[in-house]
Amino acid sequence: MAIDRSLTNVERTFQWDDVIVSKTDLTGKITYANDVFLGISGYTEEELLGAPHSILRHPAMPRCVFKFLWDRIAQGHEVFAYVINRAKNGDHYWVFAHVTPCYDQAGKMVGYHSNRRVPKAEAVATVKPLYETLLGIENAAPDRKQGVEQSFAALVKTIGDLGFDSYDRLVMTISR
Repeated sequence: MAIDRSLTNVERTFQWDDVIVSKTDLTGKITYANDVFLGISGYTEEELLGAPHSILRHPAMPRCVFKFLWDRIAQGHEVFAYVINRAKNGDHYWVFAHVTPCYDQAGKMVGYHSNRRVPKAEAVATVKPLYETLLGIENAAPDRKQGVEQSFAALVKTIGDLGFDSYDRLVMTISR
């Protein structure tokens, strides 16, 4: 499927009581998308099922936050994060994501489950400058891998400088 990766600079919104739900396998390929997800993203179910969740990655979203997220959930932890996503047509939308691992009856991790809600405007205003700084670090690096490593180190330092012991604590504090 060829996707137009241009951006519109138009922000989409959804209702406070709506919940975007998706499930992925362990490699991040989408195995389930609810109607709210389909509506906000602009993709059909056929386009999303089997596609990598990164199909939604907005270029303003620092890769180091996704590194953090994937590292944590792969270790069996739940993660809360603010994410800017890209709709199929180039619009964008912010979410407050809660991602958890999924297990089969034998206790083996088999995938991931994500619920996304409308974020508080104040929380987005807090993370935007941080994300811009992290993205600047990533883009200034000679290659993508170094950029993610350097921005991840900057994220960890910023979290500590703000007096938090983890990104989760920072996110939960600004979510109140």
